[in-house]
Amino acid sequence: MWVARTVGVELNARVLVADDDAEFLDVVAEGLSRLGADVIRARNGAELIDHLAEHGPFDLVVTDIAMPWMTGLRAMHAARTAGLDTSVIVITGLREERIPARVKALGGNAVLLEKPFTLADLESVASRLLAQRRHQPIGRAAHE
Repeated sequence: MWVARTVGVELNARVLVADDDAEFLDVVAEGLSRLGADVIRARNGAELIDHLAEHGPFDLVVTDIAMPWMTGLRAMHAARTAGLDTSVIVITGLREERIPARVKALGGNAVLLEKPFTLADLESVASRLLAQRRHQPIGRAAHE
């Protein structure tokens, strides 16, 4: 699943990664750390919400959809309702036709990344979202 080759961009970002699969969480978190990100891990939807509230702000959230207590999508929709406009990569192995529309509803700074994907794929999407956020005028939400 993971390819060592990357596009060579230093992420320099605070990233929250949430996944209930401990092995997958470790791989994604360690991959982003090697790319220069400061990574915090959450093992479920409850921890995702807690970390957003207690350890934020984050430059990027990477979350799986299917997790105990609260799905990653539901957690990010709740965060949006609370006014948090952090960029997000939603990852999933699910192939439900409603998922792309639900991710799109999170705004222009949300991207769906389907499993399996490579570290280069993740790095490319993360770099694009972080660059988009850095070039945004102050006081405007990314999805406006």
